Amino acid sequence: MQAIIAACHNGRINAEPALVISNNRDAMALQRAASAGVPAMHLAAGDFPDAQALDAAIAAALKDHDVGLVILAGYMKHLGPLTLAAFPNRVINIHPGLLPHYGGKGMYGSRVHAAVVAAGEKETGITVHLVDGEYDHGATLAVQRVAVLPGESAEELAVRMLPLEHELYVSTISAIVAGQISMPPTSSV
Repeated sequence: MQAIIAACHNGRINAEPALVISNNRDAMALQRAASAGVPAMHLAAGDFPDAQALDAAIAAALKDHDVGLVILAGYMKHLGPLTLAAFPNRVINIHPGLLPHYGGKGMYGSRVHAAVVAAGEKETGITVHLVDGEYDHGATLAVQRVAVLPGESAEELAVRMLPLEHELYVSTISAIVAGQISMPPTSSV
């Protein structure tokens, strides 16, 4: 998230961050957003009577802040149908693997790297994709392949991939904003 905010502020992404939402009250993302002058809020399941109420609150907050593109950056919760319907084909995510391999519920961050190394893969990668109702399922927008080095641990792979993830996400968002990546229409009508 910090790389995205910085890229917006330095002009690499021609957009302004509109809102940061975290489900974790103590998330560093909330502090970083506030320090950068970006509105931030904590919305978590425990503060709402049910998942639908949380989903409605997230969708309303995004609409209230005139969000045009919802960027998941460290947000590990499943977005609900109200939010996805309010932002059709306008929610993106980054995954530290070559989807559809090593994707799906529970496959994120260090878990992906550990699975890749345990399987003896010679190559992994980074995928930026649209978000739909299934984990790691939406249309692919960008991919970067990354070699797994001989003897490399999952932790070493994660450290090496993190700056590549930041770069791919920033360049993909920049290309979306500039109209260089064709996004699907927002309506089926």
